[in-house]
Amino acid sequence: MSVTLTDQDKLTLRTAAYGAVTLMSAAGAAGKPGAHRIATDGSIALASATGLIGHVLSDKSGGMKLNGKSVAAIADHVLPALTASMDLLKRQDPAEADNFRATVLLALETATHRGEPTPTLTDMTRKITTALDAA
Repeated sequence: MSVTLTDQDKLTLRTAAYGAVTLMSAAGAAGKPGAHRIATDGSIALASATGLIGHVLSDKSGGMKLNGKSVAAIADHVLPALTASMDLLKRQDPAEADNFRATVLLALETATHRGEPTPTLTDMTRKITTALDAA
């Protein structure tokens, strides 16, 4: 199955994936392993993606708006992007939708592997997973 992604589609996918890591980083800012370690480990996991998703996530064209004055402001942008990404990919290539979902979940797991996830990180993981599965 051939997937056709516009530049906006690619931006949505990158925003969703890197935004999920950003949300985890913000949720883990006060605990261990800490926001910087979570962001680094999660981003490395995203960079290891393969297939179409790997190519899209490795694009450094920017345009992602992942800053906000609060975690809620970031979530308002990222969670819908996760759902939209899954919807887009499911319509065009279900295997790539599965690849995207697995890649994002791997990034979350990798981001929190250095210790017992806090309740805050566990809750953020649930919110991100719910957004992925809403499509």
